[in-house]
Parts: sequence; structure tokens; C-alpha cells
Amino acid sequence: MRQWPGLETLDNRIRYVHLIFERDMRQIPHYELPEGYAFQYFQAGDRDAWIAIEWSAGEFHSYEEGRAAWATYYEGHEPELTSRMLFIVNQAGEKVATATAYYDVTGEPEPGVGRLHWVAVKREYQGRGLARPLISRALERLQELGYLRVKLSTQTTTWLACRLYMDFGFQPEPQNVQESPHGWRILKTLTDHPALEKFSGVSEEELWVRKE
Repeated sequence: MRQWPGLETLDNRIRYVHLIFERDMRQIPHYELPEGYAFQYFQAGDRDAWIAIEWSAGEFHSYEEGRAAWATYYEGHEPELTSRMLFIVNQAGEKVATATAYYDVTGEPEPGVGRLHWVAVKREYQGRGLARPLISRALERLQELGYLRVKLSTQTTTWLACRLYMDFGFQPEPQNVQESPHGWRILKTLTDHPALEKFSGVSEEELWVRKE
């Protein structure tokens, strides 16, 4: 795989294309948390902790953006979050990562299809081996809730996360491939992942919003 020095976990120099992954619920890889960390489910009052994690990871530019996202996806669903929204906490009890075993609340839910939702690790805790256990536990929770398949929405600008999802067995959703073929070609160029074997890459001119 070609190395791309200087790229960030979320890098807006890359052309943005919305991507959707999917996989079934068989053979979910399992990873244990590193020593000193534990899982907790959402409790009343955790909204701002969720916003802080996502903001730190680059998903939001302000608290107000985080508040708007919460209102769109989670407001009014708080009772469900107590068995769906996961946090990783450190030894001091600080919430440092989150993911939600969810479903489509903005469109028409597909029977038997869950969503791996808003996966994020605080910037200062990235690279500490938290992402794989977090994704693993959220997928296991979706399995426990009876879902047969799972989808997740992401984008080319978070290409490192995309590579991790493919390591977990996620594949491009066929409809999204038809709608956004250029995005998958960008991801092929950045990751050269075996899951994208059928895709060709793109030129550097097609990769960047601007070249530096």
C-alpha cells in the first residue's frame, strides 16, 4: 500500500464522498479493551460527554453542531440509549470513546438491519487500541438485539476508519457503489484494501480538493 505522509484521521484535503458499508452478523471479530479501560452504557446527562468526544475527533466544529446532531439522531430516544450507546471510560471515569448500536432513525428502517452509529475516539486517546474493541462490542450488541445485517455511513475523508471497517468484514453497499463510484475509487487509492479489489484507483488530481 502506498504511504500518504501527513494525512490526518479526518482529512478535509481529500475529496469528500459519502460512503455506506454493510456486512452480516456472522463471525464478528472480538477484541478486548486495554487494561485500565471499561465499557459503560449511556446514562442520563451523558449528552455533552458524547458531543465532547465527537468534537475532539473532528466530527463537529462547535458545541452547537454537536447539539444539532444530537437533536437529529438521539433526542427523544434517550431511554433506548441506555442499552445501545456505548462509551469507553478511563480509570478516572472520563468518557473517551463512543459508538452506538442503532438503527435508521432519519429514514425508513430496513427490517433486520441495524446501524453502527457515530463511532469516535477522543483525539488524545487515538492510537491506544480502543477503536477495535469499541467496534467489536457495538457489533456484538447489534447481534444481541437480533439484527441480521448492519450498515454504517461514513466518508472518504475518514479513510483510516474506512480501512478499519473493512478489516472488520464490511463491504461496499451495492446501491452506494452505483451512486458514488468515485468515492470507492478514492478509497481504493488511499487504502488498497482487498475488499476493494474490483475497483480501480484515481489520479492525484482526482484525490485532493487542493494539492499542497
